[in-house]
Amino acid sequence: MEAASSVLLSSSKPHLLFNSSKPSSSSPFGKCPFLGFLPQSFRPFPPGSLVRAASAAASPLSLGEVVEKPTDSLSPPSSPSPPTSSSKEFLPKIDKTGRFCSPRAARELALSILYAACLEGSDPVRLFEKRMNFRREPGYRFDSTLLTKYNHMSFGGSPVTVETAEEAEELMRIDDKESAIEAEVLSAPPKLVYSKLILRFTRRLLVAVVEKWNSHVLVIEKVAPDNWKNVPAGRILELSILHLAMSEITVLGTRHQIVINEAVDMAKRFCDGTAPRIINGCLRTFFNGLEEDGKLLGLRNKRSPLR
Repeated sequence: MEAASSVLLSSSKPHLLFNSSKPSSSSPFGKCPFLGFLPQSFRPFPPGSLVRAASAAASPLSLGEVVEKPTDSLSPPSSPSPPTSSSKEFLPKIDKTGRFCSPRAARELALSILYAACLEGSDPVRLFEKRMNFRREPGYRFDSTLLTKYNHMSFGGSPVTVETAEEAEELMRIDDKESAIEAEVLSAPPKLVYSKLILRFTRRLLVAVVEKWNSHVLVIEKVAPDNWKNVPAGRILELSILHLAMSEITVLGTRHQIVINEAVDMAKRFCDGTAPRIINGCLRTFFNGLEEDGKLLGLRNKRSPLR
């Protein structure tokens, strides 16, 4: 076949993030907290006992339990290079129980919960607990070998030009196989996929988001581009990444280099277009504002799980 074909490999997204039932056209995203972008018009999460109880129940992680290499994310993100056999960070991190133990897995899980909570208009911590306690169907079995095949660093990219229809079909077959693995892993009961350490960290992230939601909405109003703020219902995923990253910096005290790098990588993985670059810029502006206000003095004394 002489004519070249283009195949967009970045079209497949992890299914759990995008399988939530979307509101009907008669009420588009009617319960989404981002529609009331300012907290005066919409307060999605009730303050009070829920946050205090969740904070008390969350146990801190120690440096000995989680180790993660920070990378510099203060420069604009470059095009991702494919993983190599010598690049350990591209491989799933599995503990001795055969479950994910990487902090990236916790951030990814927290993002999926927060995204679903925004679509439903529900509290993300309660939604997390609901999913944790969801009873499995009789006879359900999870294939744990899928965890070794799952790649947290599988990024999309530009359309790929191929010479023949056979090459295009092979690329699509590989893409469909990876999507099936993602769908199975991300929809499985969390206790079968993530270690207890990661589940505790996920809860802490969600509690931090709830605690800082209203103040971070005001920050996002200042740093986000106008086209995001004008159509917030179409940017729920990107705004969720911002909320998670800002909350992890201000509440958990994780080093900003790690947080920004992880946020940019999640944007590369789950979002489209210029989202990684915009999220990088928003978080840089946010962090610079914290430094100028002197708010980081207290954060440096916190015990961070990922410092």
